[in-house]
Amino acid sequence: MSASAGSASLVSAVRGLRGFWTRPVPLARIAVFRTIAYLFVPVDVFLTTAWVRAHAEVPTVWYQPLEIARVLHLPTPTSTVVHVVQWALVAAALAAATGRAPRLLGSAVFVLYLEWMVIAMSYGKVDHDRIAYLVALAVLPTIGRVRWRDPRRSEAAGWAMAAVMVTVMLTYFLAAWAKMRFGGWDWATGSTITRAVVRRGTWLSEWTLDVPGLLVASQWAMLVLEFAAPLMLLVRSDRARVALVVFLLGFHLMVFGGLRIIFLPHCVAILSILPWERAPEALAAVRRRLQPGRAAALAAAPPG
Repeated sequence: MSASAGSASLVSAVRGLRGFWTRPVPLARIAVFRTIAYLFVPVDVFLTTAWVRAHAEVPTVWYQPLEIARVLHLPTPTSTVVHVVQWALVAAALAAATGRAPRLLGSAVFVLYLEWMVIAMSYGKVDHDRIAYLVALAVLPTIGRVRWRDPRRSEAAGWAMAAVMVTVMLTYFLAAWAKMRFGGWDWATGSTITRAVVRRGTWLSEWTLDVPGLLVASQWAMLVLEFAAPLMLLVRSDRARVALVVFLLGFHLMVFGGLRIIFLPHCVAILSILPWERAPEALAAVRRRLQPGRAAALAAAPPG
């Protein structure tokens, strides 16, 4: 290959990479997803991670701060700290969901949720299902005030959504890498899922214990799909985005149905892939279709 051809290929690759990160995205997509992301915060605080509040009663000597907590000198989670962070986070999220002061309130939600996660994960167990959602909370404040029907397109919005999508992809890819790093090929050939079904299985999954080789094959399939996660970045069209989200959410619903394990924050981050700018138009179309029927029903109703 000549030097000129090599330079042209490099330039093309750089342009393609830049195009992925800065492809303009409708601001309406940001507006809708931002509402969803912020309204999920109280759900997470009071339902998904309600156990974090119990750390308010745990002796502080058990607190083993994550590295980020040490670097930022975050406070030790006493009872006062835990309850203040909890209620401040919920209040900030509900206020941010209104769309007002998106940079200020959005930044407050990110900082408070980061502290909430430090409180949650500094007692011996670190979950991997929250990094994409945390990245979403970090990048959403970079976009200013937007509306649900904002027709403008923005490279900044494209960068924000690309950052979330890449993190979603890395969650799967690094999960496979961790399986190989700590379990090796024994993870795929052993009884990992079998043990999970025995411990947490439901009627939807218990029958798999009677099918020889099925769960081992499922482990291999899971590894292959997780290592193939970078292919997600090739998705371009809206139809392909919807298909990808349906596939990913279907996988997580299947796991929940069989093992009662669900990664809700990660599922919320997956929703960022959808073309949400179409939602207001779809709702308006439904409303227009219902209005003539409602008018006819009112006209046919008897007086009084």
